[in-house]
Amino acid sequence: MTFEEFEGAARQMWARVPRAYLQGIDGLTAVREARRHPTLPEIYTLGECLTEEYPSEWSGPETTRSRVVLYYGSFRRLSELDPDFSWEDELWETLTHELRHHLESLASQDALEELDYAADESFKRFEGAPFDPLYYRSGEAVAPALWRVEGDFYLEQSWWESDFERAQAIEFDWRGARYRIPRPERLGDVHFVLVDGMETDDGVLELVLVRRRPWRESLRRLLRGGEPEVLESEAEPAAEDGDGG
Repeated sequence: MTFEEFEGAARQMWARVPRAYLQGIDGLTAVREARRHPTLPEIYTLGECLTEEYPSEWSGPETTRSRVVLYYGSFRRLSELDPDFSWEDELWETLTHELRHHLESLASQDALEELDYAADESFKRFEGAPFDPLYYRSGEAVAPALWRVEGDFYLEQSWWESDFERAQAIEFDWRGARYRIPRPERLGDVHFVLVDGMETDDGVLELVLVRRRPWRESLRRLLRGGEPEVLESEAEPAAEDGDGG
């Protein structure tokens, strides 16, 4: 797809967006260059919602103005890497994604920014780069102690070290059934356990075992600084009735 075709397709899609969703948006801009992610150079940014706030005792489209920018070069780079790349699908998804950024700015919400943060930190983790070990908490809250980040589910359990060492197995509920896995040898501060055979529709299930600490110890650790001990392992689940996972 040429730049002219790309820009024309973008404007045709833009024209189909209901006017109510475009309040406070000053326009759509397509640029030729590619844009790399500011902290993850392997990732290309397809679009951005550039928003400015104008101080006022009122908030709304008059005080929050945005412009949506699409990076043709980034789309082209991805199309070269992925033989199944769909320009139209990716273009529509990017437009609606950036529109949601603007609408949440109008509503003073930051849910999408948190989802983006969780996705970025997940990428860092699987690339072997330093990451926030509690990134999943910025994902979509599905249920108490259960979060979703781009198809992967994170089920969190908090453990005192003494209780963890006495446990023979770790038990958890998943989709109406009760399962258990062998207790990992060490707890660490945050321990990600990939549960084998429990794939979701488009991801995996991980148990996240988080060490509980008395508040005085937590305060001392905060003052001393230092990195938390983050561990990763895999486990085969067994159903409580013994039929297996």
